[in-house]
Amino acid sequence: VAFFFFLRQIMKALSIQSDYVMDIFKGTKTIEYRSWSTNYRGDLLICGTAKKIHGGVPGYATCVAKIVGIEQYGERDYGWQLAPFGPNGSYWINPLPVKGQLGLFNVDDQLIVPAPITGPNDPGAERWFNQVIAPLVY
Repeated sequence: VAFFFFLRQIMKALSIQSDYVMDIFKGTKTIEYRSWSTNYRGDLLICGTAKKIHGGVPGYATCVAKIVGIEQYGERDYGWQLAPFGPNGSYWINPLPVKGQLGLFNVDDQLIVPAPITGPNDPGAERWFNQVIAPLVY
């Protein structure tokens, strides 16, 4: 008798205030400040909290940021260094409704669909943003 175990792939996720998510999404926020550190490095699904903040996309994940390092500032402040958008770095995804949680949490990798463009510097980024993301902005 053969036993087959289907391992679900998961991605680590983090809920962030939705206006800050948009700063990460635009590539203007390259450090996420936290009062705690993590040993995790790699792809991190960036999710907007449900709180409606002008200019944000509440309740949705819109990008995957790659954590490439963490620097400590003082005794209890940490800067999570995020890779720029591009090949082998951070990337945009098709918006995914996500109910956030505190701390790092897991999301089924099968739900995450990369956008047809990598990020804000790609040709067609503005058009894709206006068609897909802009309707979700509060």
